[in-house]
Amino acid sequence: MSARKPNVILVFGDQWRAQDTGYAGNPQVRTPHLDRFAADSVNATHAVSGCSVCSPARASLLTGQYPLTHGIFVNDVCLQNGATSMAQAFKEGGYDTAYIGKWHIDGHGRSNYIPPERRQGFEYWKVLECTHSYNESYYYAGDSDEKLEWETYDAEAQTKDAQQYIRDHQGDDPFLMVLSWGPPHAPYETAPAKYRAQYRREDIELRRNVPPEKAADAAEWIAGYYAHCTALDDCMADLLQTLEDQGIDDNTIVLFFSDHGDMLGSQGWDKKQKPWEESIRVPFLLRYPALFGREGRQVDARIDIPDIMPTLLGLCQLNIPASVEGLDFSGYLRGGDDPSDGAALLSCPHPFGQWHRQIGGREYRGLRTKRYTYARSLQGPWLLYDNERDPYQLENLVDNSDAADLLKELDQRLSTRLALMGDEFLPGDDYLQQWGYEVDEKGTVPYGN
Repeated sequence: MSARKPNVILVFGDQWRAQDTGYAGNPQVRTPHLDRFAADSVNATHAVSGCSVCSPARASLLTGQYPLTHGIFVNDVCLQNGATSMAQAFKEGGYDTAYIGKWHIDGHGRSNYIPPERRQGFEYWKVLECTHSYNESYYYAGDSDEKLEWETYDAEAQTKDAQQYIRDHQGDDPFLMVLSWGPPHAPYETAPAKYRAQYRREDIELRRNVPPEKAADAAEWIAGYYAHCTALDDCMADLLQTLEDQGIDDNTIVLFFSDHGDMLGSQGWDKKQKPWEESIRVPFLLRYPALFGREGRQVDARIDIPDIMPTLLGLCQLNIPASVEGLDFSGYLRGGDDPSDGAALLSCPHPFGQWHRQIGGREYRGLRTKRYTYARSLQGPWLLYDNERDPYQLENLVDNSDAADLLKELDQRLSTRLALMGDEFLPGDDYLQQWGYEVDEKGTVPYGN
């Protein structure tokens, strides 16, 4: 292994569920480059997004903390500077830092300039808080408050910028770079035409848990969503080719993942924030040839978003800040023991937006073990699935007498986990009051343009 610290690149699409790549077993979506990347990578097949919604997941990524600690449990509020961030920790270890693309943790309007003191330590900066207009997409560069426009489909332009950053950083210092794409998040129908032409709604085979009344919408959504996925697959290929061209691919850690998934009609729901597989399960491919070689392998630990920061720091042999709550899986990825108790925590402190209470949304806490999903609402046990026997989660076992002992065991494990974290599992309104957030009738924090 090289004596030089490895470069680190995080690449993630917004709202890309774990089930939807060729390497994960979905033959409908074309992801040939990611499939080849998976063959060279450590594939965490059971990775999750425990609080599966945009801003909370992103804040957990950059702090290594859980939402009730960093305070971002709803969208469009500002992440404070109380924790040592990922960029700050890597900078202390001698790294240059860069962030390109979607941010969504500033909370001062989705199109407004973000000053340096609210960038969590990132130096190179081509960022917009949030947009879903991928073909008319803007950003701010460096310390200028001039709004600039990405040329064409923004993920392609952002990837080209990341490629140029790689070419320009061949000096003595390693770099940490985050490339944050907006797609495949809705609107689904806005991928470039050559990708949309590859998918027709008539050809889409739906998951078995999409009810008939959602079938037409789901097929329409998924055709466009797959088009975005294939476009991003090509972007990934371009990025990886640049690493190879520069001769630094062996000593560069590349992590491909997502902030959360997307229901896309499963269980009758859309979007995220729910405890079902389509919302919580995310891709997680980590390639580091200098340490792991190029023989891909699968691991089944329940790696969660807060675990990413400490795991990357561990792989780079850098100090993990005391403020981090996530687990360091670097030893496990090297062949050691799983540092967790075998379960990831699922959490929705406050339901909002497409999961607000008026349409059936609810607060919950839960566990995803290797085999089971269990969720408890404020009213008591809510969901229990055996994901091996019932991978589409069609049979809720909460009221099944044969599963009573399992339910009791999982509920006790959940209680123990919550006690260790100091999570009292209060109503969402209590957390809103604690943090001073005001919301509309859908539980959403209003945001400006």
